[in-house]
Amino acid sequence: MIFVDTSVWVAALCSGPSPEAAELGTLLSNDTVALAAPVLFEILTGASRKDFPRLRRTLGALPLYYPEAAAWKLIDGWVERAVAAGQRFGVADLLIAAIAANHDSPLWSLDTDFRRMEKLGFISTYQPEPSAA
Repeated sequence: MIFVDTSVWVAALCSGPSPEAAELGTLLSNDTVALAAPVLFEILTGASRKDFPRLRRTLGALPLYYPEAAAWKLIDGWVERAVAAGQRFGVADLLIAAIAANHDSPLWSLDTDFRRMEKLGFISTYQPEPSAA
């Protein structure tokens, strides 16, 4: 299972044919995509009125994970470690990361904040294999 962040969904859905769209299509075909609730809400709140029903239906077919008490406890520890390391992260990103970490799953994102979290040992990230061109 791979949690896919908003940045990847936006790149795959909005920029036409792209490496992200191809990789996401493969992951979806293999039933390996998981969706953190904050990602769902980020996508839906940014959707046009026209695209909203299609996105709601499409994303609604994926396994959806909400933050549990364990996620908040994890974030509490992370915030202290991040501040000590001179790092700052947004609450939504911390929630997405904590949901993935609590399911021992990597997170695929184009957002460098998650790579910084990985360097601090909070999460593991998914890095697609470069395509052979």
